[in-house]
Amino acid sequence: MKHDILIRHGDVIDGSGNKRFAADVGITGDRISALGDLAGDTAPEVIDATGCIVAPGFIDCHAHDDIALLAEPDMPSKVSQGCTTVVVGNCGFSAAPLTPRDSYPLDFLLGDQSYYRFPRLADYFAALEEAPAAVNSAALVGHSVLRVECMDQLDRPATDAEIAVMGQRLKQALADGAIGFSTGLEYPSNKAADTREVVALARLAGEAGAVYTTHSRNYDAQFRAALEEAIEIGRAAATPVILSHHQGDGPENIGHTAWSLPMIDNARKAQAVALDVYPYNAAATIIDPAFVISASRILISSSQPHPEMAGRELDDIAAEWAVDRDTAAQRLIPGGAIYFCQDEADVQRILQYGPTMIGSDGLPGGEINHPRLWGSFPRVLGHYARDLGLFDLETAIHKMTGLTARRFGLIDRGKLAVGAFADVTVFDPATIIDRATFQDPIAPSHGIRFVLVNGAFTWREGAATGTRPGRPLPRRASVPSQTLSAPQPFSIADF
Repeated sequence: MKHDILIRHGDVIDGSGNKRFAADVGITGDRISALGDLAGDTAPEVIDATGCIVAPGFIDCHAHDDIALLAEPDMPSKVSQGCTTVVVGNCGFSAAPLTPRDSYPLDFLLGDQSYYRFPRLADYFAALEEAPAAVNSAALVGHSVLRVECMDQLDRPATDAEIAVMGQRLKQALADGAIGFSTGLEYPSNKAADTREVVALARLAGEAGAVYTTHSRNYDAQFRAALEEAIEIGRAAATPVILSHHQGDGPENIGHTAWSLPMIDNARKAQAVALDVYPYNAAATIIDPAFVISASRILISSSQPHPEMAGRELDDIAAEWAVDRDTAAQRLIPGGAIYFCQDEADVQRILQYGPTMIGSDGLPGGEINHPRLWGSFPRVLGHYARDLGLFDLETAIHKMTGLTARRFGLIDRGKLAVGAFADVTVFDPATIIDRATFQDPIAPSHGIRFVLVNGAFTWREGAATGTRPGRPLPRRASVPSQTLSAPQPFSIADF
């Protein structure tokens, strides 16, 4: 049999969680055409994967690359760490649907506001089809965007009439192929929404066979209540709920996994509940005095009024200005910061928890960035799996491939199997490691040898190829059934 590409002599970890096995992989066009002993097969391109793991391309289940896909289409931060698909529109912020306007609430901008020009999600998908990126993308619809689009002020709950208008916009986006609805209930543009408003919109996602993902209302003093609310929203809306970057911030939440993971376990007995985590004990988000309290250390990543403060510690800035932390933070707004606020033991227990998916929560842009944007997936494989032994590589890869594809309904992705899309990552298990640090956050990881997206190389032996074969991946109910595996409704078993 002749293929376009043959990957020979590697150990295949297929994304299912099952044990690795020795096999060759044949790729023809954008699909895997053969898997097994292919000694007699040929191809014009043959890759020797001796000593390497051949895995499905990693799926970043929690990305903020909505604008980066358009502004930085080579996506080096993702292809360099083996990612082939990103889930965008998280935490209530998305590029669409949003009618172009002169200004936007600053707390949710993910890039230059000139990119916010897509009144429908279909328009955003069309832009990605016309000018493809190096990775695939699946899109959530952000609650903050719906509120900006349909409300005259954001510091109050929506009225019934406004909820109805938001619902119509959400239904259109779901029909256009959105895989779900997201909230960021801790953020200024979203925090005034009451539970009733969120349930009404989340229910529409569930009715369409999509999911509800949530950056919960609080991760510090009111973390338990916020987690209870997130689970209750999923139950009341009869919609699968995904808890974004599960974490407890501040000293009062050290050891929270002793109660938060059992709470999730208990909820999972009766409803579809899932979660994701990034593999670091520091968060990165907007500068907000409300977030300052729970952090032991705060590194300013950007500030519009004081750009010269990027890369400096908030405590040092406050001392220089002879003010307290809160006052210094207020002067630096709008901007971004890295908050050292989580307990490493809790991070490790969340990573080990069976239902946990891996996401980067990386924020493109900014003078100083969090290393998770460039290092999350090799960090899990190298530091946590190989070096600390939290789990084996089969489990780690399942958490970033097959499990994620199943949760979001990404058909024929996240697995190595004949007929699946040829999203493939080849890496050296002995050397793979993240190299991005808080001092040098834009550093490609080590050990990723080859990355293919839809059968085309996007990363080859330490360098991006410049090829852009990525595609928008609409929700499974929106894709032609004759070209893909038959979609199935979500069930608790999917979560």
